[in-house]
Amino acid sequence: MSTDKETLAAYAAKIDDYVRMTDEAPDDPQLAAFIGALPSGAHVLDLGCGPGWAAAQMAAAGLTVTATDAAPEMVDLASRSPGVTARVASFDDITETDAYDGIWANFSLLHAPRDAMPRHLAALRRALKPGGLFHIGMKTGVGAHRDALGRHYTYYTDEKLHDLLTDAGFTPFSSHTGTDKGLAGTMDPWITIAAHG
Repeated sequence: MSTDKETLAAYAAKIDDYVRMTDEAPDDPQLAAFIGALPSGAHVLDLGCGPGWAAAQMAAAGLTVTATDAAPEMVDLASRSPGVTARVASFDDITETDAYDGIWANFSLLHAPRDAMPRHLAALRRALKPGGLFHIGMKTGVGAHRDALGRHYTYYTDEKLHDLLTDAGFTPFSSHTGTDKGLAGTMDPWITIAAHG
């Protein structure tokens, strides 16, 4: 997770709203596909786990889950789910090699500065076992700015994100796009991409 203090403070201030929003969200077909593509017991990383809704579902499905977030308040919530090992960590704290069968980076790396993204993706590729499964979700667009809550976002076009993944050693094989209302109340376009390591 990003260590941007204003972004972390926004999540801490809105944690109850964020938990309610994730609890009320419909089942995520991309998460179901991610879980279904991995064998029971596979070790997965939930990067920027937030309150741990995805980590909890992955653990309930029989996966071995490590969840990380830079916000201690989020890690505290995620760690309450049975089968989830949660720890406070920034994106730069992911230093393992060939450790995970799958990495779920769902709308977390969008908080990273643009110049750091190649470094983060390269580290995640190293942390993923050869042939492992990688999922990334990002808001799409251009530039970077803070939303009404003060959270910093960096936006990418579909093409640029595919290029960054390929440059980091991933092989994208499917993507989905849509538009949804986020915590700040705005309707934002997004893309999710599944790739192999």
